[in-house]
Amino acid sequence: MSLLPYPLARPFLFGLDPEHAHDLTLGALARFQNTPLQCLWSQARVNDPVTVAGLRFPNRIGLAAGLDKNGRCIDGLGAMGFGFIEVGTVTPKAQPGNPKPRMFRLPEAHALINRLGFNNDGLAAFVANVKRARFRGQGGILGLNIGKNAATPIERAVDDYLLCLDGVYAHADYVCVNISSPNTTSLRELQSDAALDALLAAVQERKATLAARHGRNVPVFVKIAPDLDAGQVKAIAAALKRHAIDGVIATNTTIARTAVAGMAHGDEAGGLSGAPVFDASNRVIAQLRRALGKAFPIIGVGGVMSAAGALAKLDAGADLVQLYTGFIYHGPALIDAAARALAQRPAAAGGRR
Repeated sequence: MSLLPYPLARPFLFGLDPEHAHDLTLGALARFQNTPLQCLWSQARVNDPVTVAGLRFPNRIGLAAGLDKNGRCIDGLGAMGFGFIEVGTVTPKAQPGNPKPRMFRLPEAHALINRLGFNNDGLAAFVANVKRARFRGQGGILGLNIGKNAATPIERAVDDYLLCLDGVYAHADYVCVNISSPNTTSLRELQSDAALDALLAAVQERKATLAARHGRNVPVFVKIAPDLDAGQVKAIAAALKRHAIDGVIATNTTIARTAVAGMAHGDEAGGLSGAPVFDASNRVIAQLRRALGKAFPIIGVGGVMSAAGALAKLDAGADLVQLYTGFIYHGPALIDAAARALAQRPAAAGGRR
């Protein structure tokens, strides 16, 4: 258990503007990671090794992309007990993202809405931060999440993804191709049949070149939205298999607002995360598992607010589980509780030990 219990810090952080609280927290983690002060939030990592996509994960609980967009706090976050961490989304060029305010808490729904818009310092700064991190050397698995710049026309999106793939490949345990953020105009169009085929073909062709150059195969995952019908999920699953993609992350935030209608900030534009996306995420995971078969790697994310929620992701068909909004609401204790619950699950259920 960390020396600074999160329930003591949360009232202060929740009294601040959400983005200010986010920046303040990441700034502290970046400054004090790998120093004696890291003991304030460190906790032991649950040992529950599992092999997914050819990678040996120390446990099944990871951090979803979006929290640490620039990869500044990998070691500080890793000290909280995550088995794997995904950072980004990074774009080739630095960009400020959407105008503020662009983050909103909905405590009544245990939810957040954000329309950050891939705000980040660009590929060169991102890679420099990743190279300084010690997390991989300490046994953690590091995923690097890539996207396109807002100013890049959707017709040229593939160019941005390939530039990012070139830059991050040597430093990643896996790469995630993010085509599902609702906060970059037209990005979700890449989930459609023809656009997805073109993108995946180009990514796999470049991956083969990079694998030969670096002498190692880095798995590629694709992150998809929860706002898909059964036919769309089936078509995406077919494309993933057709192009021999290594895995899928389900899901990103939702644009649906039914669960938060009438609440303060409930009508803000952006992606809704937290408890309201839980069922939609699980539905997509289950549809993917039926379409992809037992062996295809699936990372489940969306609305995990408890250890029981993490177990439900495995019940739906996921091999691994990521946290984001639940981590914001409940802190590092959720990492430990979820990892312990999954470690006690029978080995035959979800993933390969």
